[in-house]
Amino acid sequence: QVQLVESGGGLVQPGGSLRLSCAASGSFFSVNDMGWYRQAPGEQREMVARITRGRRLSYAEAVKGRFTISRDNAKNTVHLQMDSVRPEDTAVYYCYANIDFEVSYTDYWGRGTQVTVSS
Repeated sequence: QVQLVESGGGLVQPGGSLRLSCAASGSFFSVNDMGWYRQAPGEQREMVARITRGRRLSYAEAVKGRFTISRDNAKNTVHLQMDSVRPEDTAVYYCYANIDFEVSYTDYWGRGTQVTVSS
């Protein structure tokens, strides 16, 4: 049973900072790509940032230069440092991981953590 558990969401003022964390636990061989997606009310889920096991990075244009994704392969964790946040960053943020079971790969998602940017 694989679980992704997110933490760090909350209310932040425009221009402020927030750090999201996610830990993968369970029985598996390794974790491949990890990332963060978000979904605002009435919108489709969209990719925010992804990082490969080798730390190759991808960012959505809307967050480039403001958000930073990082991971710790030894701890199977991924983090999203959110700086200079804007009201349009308000959404539920979901952690993503592609889990390697040696004989197969499976995508997993966390339950989501609410981020609200408001004064």
